Amino acid sequence: MPKYKGFTKKELIDIYSSMYLSRMLDEKQLILLKQGKGFFHIGASGHEAAELAAAKNINPDKDYSYPYYRDQAYCIGLGMTSKELLLSFLAKDDDPNSSGRQMPQHFGSKKLNIVSQSSPTGTQYLQAVGAGFACQRDKNKSIVYVSSGEGTTSQGDFHEALNWASREKAPVVFHIHDNNYAISVPIEDQTTGGSVFNMASGYESLSKFDVDGCNFFESYQAFKLATERARKGKGPSIIISNVVRLLPHSSSDDHTKYRPKKELEADKKRDPLTQFKNSCIKSKIIKEAEFQSIEDRIDEQINNDTDWAEKQNNPSPDSYSDNLFSNFLELELSTEDEIHNSNSDKCVMVDAINHALSEELTFNNKMIMFGQDIAGGKGGVFTATRGLTDMFGKDRVFNSPLAESSIIGTAIGLSTMGYKPVVEIQFGDYIWTAMMQLRNELSTLRYRSNGDWACPVVVRVPVGGYIHGSLCHSQSIDAYFTHMPGLYIAYPSNAADAKALLKTACRMQDPVLFFEHKGLYRQNYASSNEPDENTFLEFGKARYVSRGSDLTIITWGSIVQKSIEAIRELEVSADIIDLRTLYPLDLDTIKESISKTNRVIIAHEDNLTNGFGGEISALISEHYFEMLDAPILRVASEDVPIAYSSVLEDEILVQTDWIKDAINKIINY
Repeated sequence: MPKYKGFTKKELIDIYSSMYLSRMLDEKQLILLKQGKGFFHIGASGHEAAELAAAKNINPDKDYSYPYYRDQAYCIGLGMTSKELLLSFLAKDDDPNSSGRQMPQHFGSKKLNIVSQSSPTGTQYLQAVGAGFACQRDKNKSIVYVSSGEGTTSQGDFHEALNWASREKAPVVFHIHDNNYAISVPIEDQTTGGSVFNMASGYESLSKFDVDGCNFFESYQAFKLATERARKGKGPSIIISNVVRLLPHSSSDDHTKYRPKKELEADKKRDPLTQFKNSCIKSKIIKEAEFQSIEDRIDEQINNDTDWAEKQNNPSPDSYSDNLFSNFLELELSTEDEIHNSNSDKCVMVDAINHALSEELTFNNKMIMFGQDIAGGKGGVFTATRGLTDMFGKDRVFNSPLAESSIIGTAIGLSTMGYKPVVEIQFGDYIWTAMMQLRNELSTLRYRSNGDWACPVVVRVPVGGYIHGSLCHSQSIDAYFTHMPGLYIAYPSNAADAKALLKTACRMQDPVLFFEHKGLYRQNYASSNEPDENTFLEFGKARYVSRGSDLTIITWGSIVQKSIEAIRELEVSADIIDLRTLYPLDLDTIKESISKTNRVIIAHEDNLTNGFGGEISALISEHYFEMLDAPILRVASEDVPIAYSSVLEDEILVQTDWIKDAINKIINY
């Protein structure tokens, strides 16, 4: 059988068919857009050869893909159909990418191992590295493909991903589509020396390729070498494909405003479809008439598939909240008596957390832990993970680079592959560099994929003040995250609840943010008789710390103890409700208490403005206003950064006297 550059005629026809299908789908979607049948499009035209070259070296049955929005031809090469892509463009219910929840070209397919992609341009890199770590652990010779445009290489996540992947020789192929423009910004304004290839120098074990991405055959050889290298455990590769962007950045862009006409014409001469076709015709392996026949067949197919797709059902309006969470927890939950009245020895909160982690590592051999300084003799700056590396080994409890986005991003990738990452952010004050991973990735993956993908990561975060930690070791950050649908949030005030909640978090199928107050770690008043290894606390169940009739105090974290001190010193009868979890919020217990006391104070350590107490106050006003005999009062820290001096800190953070003043005010109203 004759071959051309190692490919049979049938293989060449299949490659061109996929390239042409992608090109014509771009054109069809733009027509549908002008007809008002769609809202947005971002094209692959000019990138098809490099994408097909990559796809031909990826096995969707065992490899994993993190493609960016211009990877339409790549997805077709893996097996995504024109019907499926049209369903996505038209936001139909049966769209396998997202069931109409995401914009077009946000690819995802469980059957093809394409992990659901979102709009941030660089977050996929660290997730792909995490997936690569999972492949290494599973020892199955699977690899991971991840891509972006050249503009995204300016993102810190890109360099963090190269660093960690190179250090661990992760089986990841990084593909940079370099079309010279990040929307309108030319590469010389974006990248040092105008070269991503040169910029990526210096990473050990990283192999680099710079190819003409409009030439399928040249691109194929690079991907063949890179994928073979990854499967042999030799480490990651980066392939920079020099391609042309034949369409504007997106349907919202007009590239004639910033690109010279001469340049646009020059790009058309590099059209990868024309190059592929001419090469095959010149070699006499495929005739021009055969190419025409292929194009006619695909044109008809797209028209038929479009007619079919337009007739398919839109998502049901009632489905808008489906798959925000798994709503599945196969676990026997404990009673309050089992949690708080055990006959065991007392332990402080930090030790209860350590024991919970140890028990869960024993229970689940897919659970792994990493973060800054958590491994070895250090065991974390607060010793919450002390001894766990010795007990479970360096492959299960290990240090990460000093990079919060790396911690969360790789944890997401690992979790999509069946692992249970329980990671630590050393101080809540430094979580912000991971915010894109938390807000746009961790909390949305299940929802945006309509349940196809999930990332049940537990993120442990030491927070809070009263430790003379000044501006950047004292922050209370809970209010930022209660505004983030898709996350469960725990915030215990004592050792027993901390252990029981953390053990539940480690068994849940959804992401959990687990706040641990630094000032409570070793406080005697936060110590408890330690619950046993079979104790699990339900999320969304508050606890009555005290019961009374004069008023209700709703609180959590460090302010629980200050509330106890306040009612003791004033000798008033009060319900103190320790929320324990901020999401879900136990409104039933709040209602039950307010219906009896008719007066409520909400006390929390976070500063007043936009603190979570304001949301609780609004909910009470909206639903239980008629039960109230006095205005709702809030006690919270001042809207000022937290100072180092004890004198100043005491004026900024909530004090027991502040709660006493609020109690006197509301009782005497």
